[in-house]
Amino acid sequence: MNTAVNVNVVHESEAQRQHARVRLPAKLRYIGANRETLEAKIEDLSAGGICFLAKQPLKVGEVHRGRLQFMIDNLGLAMDIEFQVRSFNPANGRAGCQFQNLEPRDIATLRHLITSHLSGELVTMGDVLSTLQRDNFTKARKQKDGNGGMTPFARLKAVFLSLGVFVVGVAAFGFIAKSVYGVYFVSHAEAGVVSVPIMNVTMPRDGTVQSLVEVNGQAAKGAPLASFSTSMLDVLKGHLDDQQLEPGKVEALFGKQMSGTLTSPCECIVSRQLVDNGQYASKGTVIFQLLPRNGEATVEARFSYRQFDQIKPGTRVDFQVAGEDDVRQGEIVNSTSLNSADLSSDIRVQIKPDAALPSELAGRPVAVNSDRGPSMNWLIDKAVARGL
Repeated sequence: MNTAVNVNVVHESEAQRQHARVRLPAKLRYIGANRETLEAKIEDLSAGGICFLAKQPLKVGEVHRGRLQFMIDNLGLAMDIEFQVRSFNPANGRAGCQFQNLEPRDIATLRHLITSHLSGELVTMGDVLSTLQRDNFTKARKQKDGNGGMTPFARLKAVFLSLGVFVVGVAAFGFIAKSVYGVYFVSHAEAGVVSVPIMNVTMPRDGTVQSLVEVNGQAAKGAPLASFSTSMLDVLKGHLDDQQLEPGKVEALFGKQMSGTLTSPCECIVSRQLVDNGQYASKGTVIFQLLPRNGEATVEARFSYRQFDQIKPGTRVDFQVAGEDDVRQGEIVNSTSLNSADLSSDIRVQIKPDAALPSELAGRPVAVNSDRGPSMNWLIDKAVARGL
């Protein structure tokens, strides 16, 4: 079998006319070379040009202006055109012309007239008006050359713009995902504070106080914290007999003062002084509040009662102390109601930090949250359990 290709064969679509020519009853009025108005009968026309018999010689390449006139339903349809002479036969005056700068509406009208004539349909003015009301054209396709039709700068700009949109989209998605995760999987405490066991130093007798240590100062165990002065009569009260209670002796005892010293019960830091120097204090009044330097600081937090199932002893939590950048971890060791008598809607928990907290942080606010969602450790444990 011979499979050789005949290169002399030309496909039909390669040799056919670009536009179909038809004979339609139409006239052409155009402006001649001497600016006079001439009229000619149309021999044939197509969507790309016309052919008519010119009464005066025309030069090839000249561009003329004219008006095509059609008769439809006893109504005249005129169309202003520009045409360029492409061929001229001096023997019979036959001129072949090509339309120039036709408006889309004129092109649609010509195609409708030609198509209707070829199909044998009767053209009416209503059909023409309906054709003019439609959008008969689509947008041209973009031309693509070897480099995409863009300069290197334009391509770089497009890449950065696409990258910026991608980054913004990823950031927005991450923000939304984090917000949703925080709502459904994270329990946030309403309040929290660093708590350290406090030791109180009270006034042993009625009298005045003079501090010997400044607030936030350190005091060793047994070191003097303050001196106090009390009346000798107050010291001997209850130990005097009737002879010693004579007015003269009582007045003498009242004028005498006895001094004493308040000492530190531990290695402590003076947190607060509740009675100012020189002021009178009754017996049992708290003078100083001390923080043990070796005391174990914990975190106390308050959660809503709606989070009852998520806040239990043994639950792991994350917390951040005000003034610090690091997030610490800890474990809930105790949970109680704020006021069991009133059945309060809040739950107070005590958190033991994994790393010791300095006692200097006592009283600082703390942000506490419990993450009960899936984590990397959770995923690893699941994978190990399945033998992956």
